[in-house]
Amino acid sequence: MSTSPAKEVGTTEPDLLYSEAEADLRAAVRDLLGDRADLQATLAGMEAGDPYDPALWQALAAGMGAAGLLVPEKLGGQGASHREAAVVLEELGRAMAPAPYLTSSVIATETLLALAGQAGPEGAATAELLAETAAGRTVTVLALPLSASPGAEPPTGPAVTAVADARLADVLLVYRPDGLYAVRRADAQLTPQLALDLTRPLATVAIAGGTSGTRLAGTGTARAAVQRGLLTGAGLLASEQLGIAEWCLEETVRYTRERHQFNRPVGSFQALKHRMARLWLEVVNARAAARNAADALATGSDDVALAVSVAQAFCSRAAVHAAEECVQLHAGIGMTWEHPAHLYLKRAKSDELALGTPGRHKELLAALADLPAPR
Repeated sequence: MSTSPAKEVGTTEPDLLYSEAEADLRAAVRDLLGDRADLQATLAGMEAGDPYDPALWQALAAGMGAAGLLVPEKLGGQGASHREAAVVLEELGRAMAPAPYLTSSVIATETLLALAGQAGPEGAATAELLAETAAGRTVTVLALPLSASPGAEPPTGPAVTAVADARLADVLLVYRPDGLYAVRRADAQLTPQLALDLTRPLATVAIAGGTSGTRLAGTGTARAAVQRGLLTGAGLLASEQLGIAEWCLEETVRYTRERHQFNRPVGSFQALKHRMARLWLEVVNARAAARNAADALATGSDDVALAVSVAQAFCSRAAVHAAEECVQLHAGIGMTWEHPAHLYLKRAKSDELALGTPGRHKELLAALADLPAPR
């Protein structure tokens, strides 16, 4: 499935508009999440210690084929691009649906794609795992801290902390000094960690003996593949952050139109109008930055690293600000557990630290643009 306008690889003219096919995909994903991803059910799942809904994941990943968007058809996927995956992540951010799409269908899938085409047993094992992941039959998670940023050397110790969605994984991609290994979850020891964002649980992953698993690549190839996974993850995380910011702004505008004080909608007071207008501008700019990163990834732009860091430096702050405003402008109801505003604030703060902080991406930007920070 190729739904993006055909463009020459390496082009420097990004397409920031949504195509008709992308709009159709958005409508389909939004309908699915509207039917099956209820925020109150998410809250109940969090209280029970299990926010995941396997039926929702199967409907999205396998039923709709979203898990294989980034994978070429000849390798068992849908043959779409990062632009379509970005649309799915925007909707997942809006719905705050607990699903391992970012970790499995983006980061782990991109890591495996970087290893595709190898000869021998390693190539065969990679192809088989990639096809299973693209079909939604297997959840694969790269066993690195959620905070790992592009360009940083991945840890190789016997245990890795703060691995997102490890609990739902069928297979863990474990980076070791001698390469990358696929390890069944049954062969790993998972210790849950207390996470700020309970809709994306974290765990410490330790592999007994540190030797089990199927080797997928040697050291140099594995390092490059992991970096590709992290860079793509950071670029498409901006789309999830955009979805968070859009929901927070829309919900805040709706609420302040309906809530009355002094016989007037509270949203009619100038001070609040200015705050929401300023937030609207941030969301518009975040949309441009996120779409630019998705387009750069889809077209293989020479400026992809620059586009990803720009998106992360801006969208992280925009999502947090939108969520903070959402909580504050909802006043008392926004402070309660029953209202979902706190879910969006926690996800926005967690995303701000994921795959490189805004400060880390500004450092990368300074290096890419040859503009060292003042000393």
